[in-house]
Amino acid sequence: MEVQQLQVKSYSRLYVAFVPLLLLFTVFITSCQKDHSESTQPGPAITLNKTTSLAADTDVDAPRLYLGTAIDFTILAETGISTTGVTSVTGNMGVSPIAATGITGFSLIMDPTNKFSRSHLIVGEVFASNYATPSPSRMTTAINDMTTAFTKGNGRIQPPPIVNKYAGDVSGRTLPPGLYKWSTGVLVTGTGVTISGLADDVWVFQIAKNLTVSNSAIITLVGGAQAKNIFWIVSGKATLGTGVKFSGNILSKTLISVNTGTQVHGRLLAQTAVTLNAADVKPL
Repeated sequence: MEVQQLQVKSYSRLYVAFVPLLLLFTVFITSCQKDHSESTQPGPAITLNKTTSLAADTDVDAPRLYLGTAIDFTILAETGISTTGVTSVTGNMGVSPIAATGITGFSLIMDPTNKFSRSHLIVGEVFASNYATPSPSRMTTAINDMTTAFTKGNGRIQPPPIVNKYAGDVSGRTLPPGLYKWSTGVLVTGTGVTISGLADDVWVFQIAKNLTVSNSAIITLVGGAQAKNIFWIVSGKATLGTGVKFSGNILSKTLISVNTGTQVHGRLLAQTAVTLNAADVKPL
């Protein structure tokens, strides 16, 4: 009997000691299972700010106007190129179908090959339709490419054009990239105009009449905009006054006139003549 009582007491002590350990073990296992469950569950969705990325993804730029072989020339004309005063031209010049006699004021010196000439006013070469082969065919192709570029630029309809903006007087305005179309002429007074955009943005200005840039006007480029991506398609004549700082390529149906002290960063491509007066012309 006493042995049985001792055994019961021993079992009781073991039970009392075991129960707390069992409870602690149960809590530990439950906690581990909970932690494992939480670690394997998907976390809350995280929405990233993709404003910049989306802008880049949807920024579809209009293509530059293709100039063909006309891009080989800083100044290109059909009926003549003339200068007075101390003009400076960086890049090639060319005329066709008129002969080299249509180039005046540059004191041309013929190269021994008779394929091109040079001038102390030009950092580049001068070509004409009456120079030795292959200059005649080269000039015919360049003139045709210039005319084609004008036609295509003037006929462009995409992106949807911005029509008759500011009634043709863009003085003091800021123009973002795009296709602009005027049934009138376009005026830039001495206040100038700002062209704002990125390095790959394109501007095409379709002008039904004349482009007039007044004395001391500045075409200011901001945001990375580049002169090579700006195209002034002028169905009338383009006149740049004195002391102008002009940016962009002019493709004119008629005369391009650049006056004293004006700096042009771009190309002058005329279906008639280009006249310069102590001007500085270079492509960028």
